[in-house]
Parts: sequence; C-alpha cells; structure tokens
Amino acid sequence: MANSFFRDAYQRVVAARERQASRYVNGALLNLDDETLKGMGTSREELRRKGANNYVF
Repeated sequence: MANSFFRDAYQRVVAARERQASRYVNGALLNLDDETLKGMGTSREELRRKGANNYVF
C-alpha cells in the first residue's frame, strides 16, 4: 500500500510539472510571429486557450 501511495504522489507531481511546462512553452510560442505559428499548425488563439504563462520554473 505504501508503494501505491508514493507512486500516485509521484505521478501527480509529474503531471503537474507537465502542465506547468506546457504553459511555459505556450507562453514562449506566443512571442513568435503569426506566420511562424501558422507554419507550425497553431494560432495565438489556440495557445491562449490552452493557457500560457511567462515564468521560469
């Protein structure tokens, strides 16, 4: 049982860090111009909808 507690806690920490990294990357991508974003197959509105933060973690 102790193993499952620590495994679950670890998985939650990893998931939280993944969400944090995704928001950071979206924030960095918002600094690119519209043409570059279009070439990547995304848009500013989509990045804003997914969430974006500009901070170092």
